[in-house]
Amino acid sequence: MEHGSVIFFFFACVLTFVPFHALAQVDTYEFDPDFTCVDRGNFTVNSTFAGNLNRLVSSLSSLTSKPYGFYNLSSGDSSGERAYAIGLCRREVKRDDCLSCIQTAARNLTEQCPRAKQAVVWYTQCMFRYSNRTIFGRKETDPTLSFVGGEGISANRDEFERVRRGLLDRLKGIAVAGGPNRKYAQGNSSGSVGFRKFYGSAQCTPDLSEQDCDDCLVFGFESIPSCCDGEIGLRWFCPSCSFRFETWRFYEFDADLEPDPPAIQPADSPNSAAKTEETGKGKVGSKIVIAIVIPIVLVALFAICLCFVLKRKKNKSGVKAKVLGNLPLSGSIAEDEFSNTDSLLVDFENLKAATNNFSPENELGRGGFGSVYKGVFSHGQEIAVKRLSGNSGQGDIEFKNEILLLAKLQHRNLVRLIGFCIQGQERLLVYEFIKNASLDHFIFDLEKRELLDWGVRYKMIGGVARGLLYLHEDSRYRIIHRDLKASNILLDQEMNPKIADFGLAKLFDTGQTMTHRFTSRIAGTYGYMAPEYAMHGQFSVKTDVFSFGVLVIEIITGKRNNNGGSNHDEDAEDLLTWVWRSWREDIILSVIDPSLTTGSRNEILRCIHIGLLCVQESAATRPTMATVALMLSSYSFTLPTPSRPAFVIESVIPSNISSSTEGLRMSSNDVTVSELAPR
Repeated sequence: MEHGSVIFFFFACVLTFVPFHALAQVDTYEFDPDFTCVDRGNFTVNSTFAGNLNRLVSSLSSLTSKPYGFYNLSSGDSSGERAYAIGLCRREVKRDDCLSCIQTAARNLTEQCPRAKQAVVWYTQCMFRYSNRTIFGRKETDPTLSFVGGEGISANRDEFERVRRGLLDRLKGIAVAGGPNRKYAQGNSSGSVGFRKFYGSAQCTPDLSEQDCDDCLVFGFESIPSCCDGEIGLRWFCPSCSFRFETWRFYEFDADLEPDPPAIQPADSPNSAAKTEETGKGKVGSKIVIAIVIPIVLVALFAICLCFVLKRKKNKSGVKAKVLGNLPLSGSIAEDEFSNTDSLLVDFENLKAATNNFSPENELGRGGFGSVYKGVFSHGQEIAVKRLSGNSGQGDIEFKNEILLLAKLQHRNLVRLIGFCIQGQERLLVYEFIKNASLDHFIFDLEKRELLDWGVRYKMIGGVARGLLYLHEDSRYRIIHRDLKASNILLDQEMNPKIADFGLAKLFDTGQTMTHRFTSRIAGTYGYMAPEYAMHGQFSVKTDVFSFGVLVIEIITGKRNNNGGSNHDEDAEDLLTWVWRSWREDIILSVIDPSLTTGSRNEILRCIHIGLLCVQESAATRPTMATVALMLSSYSFTLPTPSRPAFVIESVIPSNISSSTEGLRMSSNDVTVSELAPR
């Protein structure tokens, strides 16, 4: 392994002599195709338009590739049933790959939208659309599609917006002037923000006029605040144009357009022959010098790289092999996937300096697995460092789970992992610093909850729902968090929620079912644990749905799920039962936090209703997070009547569960469970 690394570093060093345009980062930002069946009428199977569309799609297989990746074709006569289509590829896609992408997109689009007269699909490499009306040379900005990279800008916001706007405006000007074959531009920013340089591209369908291309891209730029505000990486699409903005170089060539082919050289003239003879000796001498110098430089460079590799291996290999090789893993990820996280390693001395040697003044909080400290790197970046305690029984599992999970997950509502550190018995995780701490600091504080109007609380509910939906259905793996609670929801400067603490998460491949799983290691927090999980170790995505429902009700009521809504004696109802009874008796307004003096009452009551559906005793009757997201976004979705919520009294929890006593705030239903012995 050591020799393999040496060889790798040697070739990396040699490649420094290769022109930079050959070393562009490979674009791995893949996304699933997005099919949009435009709601503008349907056709019948035996109609003239259906036949024309089928012939058009079939004709794609006989097309030859084009140099500019743009195809516009039609099928049928002028009777009004003619089928029109446009296909367009990203500039760097090879000709054959482009045509193959468009052919696949066309076949799949007609299968996904079998009756729609108009439809469009975006793949990573290409776009394809068809219509029953002419679409050639016409600007179309509906529908739209956007993707974000999951990392928001937290500092230098004004400078970031200025650099982004300047780059996109410059690329727009180049794309608009691209001519009838290719309206495309790419390039990087002239300035940087926080040591970061930015890269972008802009593209229109080449059949647009300059004015329509300009208008289309301006429409897209103006859509940024509503779809991607503050996002560092973004991609935006509509049928007639698209643009992209990243912090890494995702394209292959430096120039905005490929260089023209070299001109044909004229035949040598007598004068040129004479000049060649005069300079021949000089050229030979230059070649000899180059032949001597380059090998010497390469050998020296190889020696430097070899020393660097050996020193690095000596410092890290022993510790890394000892700690990582023996760590247990919760989930179904292969062990060799840990090797892909080497780039996240952070030096321990840097973390000591950043946290002032883990000073108590820098401590943000303490949990069952260690303490969290605020730190500042030498270049000014603020971080949060979780230092796992050495005597933690589950520290190894949590440590490995968080690295494997967060290194692969990218979503705006999940906390971002910056790096990790292993030094002897020290295990540290480095996260982005979230300014406003966790949600429980606000909703359970009589003074701070005044800062949370309904608009902010509704944004929190929606953000957590989107984050859970990503974990359950949209990420590379299917992930059950198992410890969703107010203290694990962090709030950024704009009070956007970010789900944190993935140490107890369970992971499954996308092909594995998550309907019913059992574990003898029950971990979580009383008050948020679904009854089937707390009592029998059975868990599924519905376990997280239950926790989400508890969280929704806590956000709206401002109360913890540990006792009654108005009383504090031993006979008081638990929060969920109190809210459900109030809903049944039509006095539900009484449970709303008194500090919520503004906001739509119908919207608040609908969220309570959704929360009650999520905490029903039977897991089968709880909605999935996909259904919850639909409930939150669409008032046309009729909500069913919720059944009585689950209530797990502490006496029925197995007595052989041990619990952590290091939490910041402890109550009868806020105890973190660590482990249940096998039955």
